Amino acid sequence: MISDYKKFQLGETITSEQKKFFNQFGFIHFENFIPAHAVETIIQASIEVQQKWISQGITKINGVPIKYGVDLDGSPIVQRFAFINQHHPVLAEFLLDPRFSTLLELIGPEARLGDSEKDGMVFNHYVNGPGSQFTQMGWHVDGLRDIFYGQKLNPMLNVGIHLSNLKIENGGLRLIPGTHTQSLSSLLFRKAHFFDNRPDAQEVAVIPKAGDLTIHDGRLWHRVAKSTVMGEASRRRVIYIPIVTGKYEPKNENSPTLFYQRFAGLLK
Repeated sequence: MISDYKKFQLGETITSEQKKFFNQFGFIHFENFIPAHAVETIIQASIEVQQKWISQGITKINGVPIKYGVDLDGSPIVQRFAFINQHHPVLAEFLLDPRFSTLLELIGPEARLGDSEKDGMVFNHYVNGPGSQFTQMGWHVDGLRDIFYGQKLNPMLNVGIHLSNLKIENGGLRLIPGTHTQSLSSLLFRKAHFFDNRPDAQEVAVIPKAGDLTIHDGRLWHRVAKSTVMGEASRRRVIYIPIVTGKYEPKNENSPTLFYQRFAGLLK
């Protein structure tokens, strides 16, 4: 088990050292994937999408519920966007970065960026204030969603682009390294998916800087810890994009809302 971990730089290929680290622990952290001006451009794009969705009263995108909340000044905000890449040219163009293709090497030749599958590009905006509806996320494994799609557990990865400078007190991503090799029963029953928020003695805290990129295996147990600070210091933004395999199953405006997504509002 690791209490701290090595961070890497992403080049034109995945190195043997990087592949070995990822295969052993189920995650990897690349520093300085995008510069500060790109971070600000992406955040501004999300604000523009937010204004549009609020003004139009959008509640779902491609069947996926949108999570709304209240900002520190009492104004409404979107706290979880789904398929946001389909709603702003800046975010659609961002996915054309050839380095995303490099990341596919961590799975193999059948892998693809799931920009129109699962929940597409997800943009999470956390803030710990009196009216916030989205401050943490309980333990879960991303691959469990395949079961709700009536599929087998296909290999998948979740790519995170971090848009905030974090410290340990800001909460954020927590991982249990090595659990991507667990048995099916452990994947299903080791913890109460989404409802268990308790720290784990084996967890590792991911503490990124704005512009960093992380990848974790879809079978890896992880959670999003709540910030222990309040107000503006608690604000954090992160994008997640799936890398998927198996049958191509894009979503559209007629896609149904999955059973488990109907209860997303219960999770704070």
